[in-house]
Order: sequence, then structure tokens, then C-alpha cells
Amino acid sequence: MSDVEVEFYWRPGCGFCAALERPLSKSGFTVKRVNIWEDPDAAARVRSVANGNEVVPTVFVGSKAMVNPSFGEIEAAVKAASA
Repeated sequence: MSDVEVEFYWRPGCGFCAALERPLSKSGFTVKRVNIWEDPDAAARVRSVANGNEVVPTVFVGSKAMVNPSFGEIEAAVKAASA
């Protein structure tokens, strides 16, 4: 669908992450999934855009960071980054 990568930061046991994973997995987007409990640098990146908290899901599309976004917000960001 697009050559824009969606970076999806998550952690085990996160219900919001699981809910967002469903439409992402069906979207056709290139998705890089990153478990913040296994990657300290990823956890630091999430904290840098979430007021120092490890709030997931956090999604990056290009330089745009979104904390707990809807799938529609991600679609819009991918479309904008692809333009």
C-alpha cells in the first residue's frame, strides 16, 4: 500500500496495543513492531514523546509521533507521509 514504515511500540499485556494490532495487521502497511520491555532505547524513545512515561501504543510515521492513536490517525499520517 505504501513504502512508509509504521513503527509500532508496544508491550505485553497492553489491551490498547492488542486492539490497534488487529487493524494494523490487516492494513497492508509496512509495520515495525517494537516491544519496549525488550529494547531500552525504544522505551526511551517512547518516554521522549510521552511526557517521560512509557505509554503504549506509541506509533511513529516518519517524524510524526502519536501516543495511543486511533487507526484512522495512523492511516492519515501514512497518507500524508506518502504524498
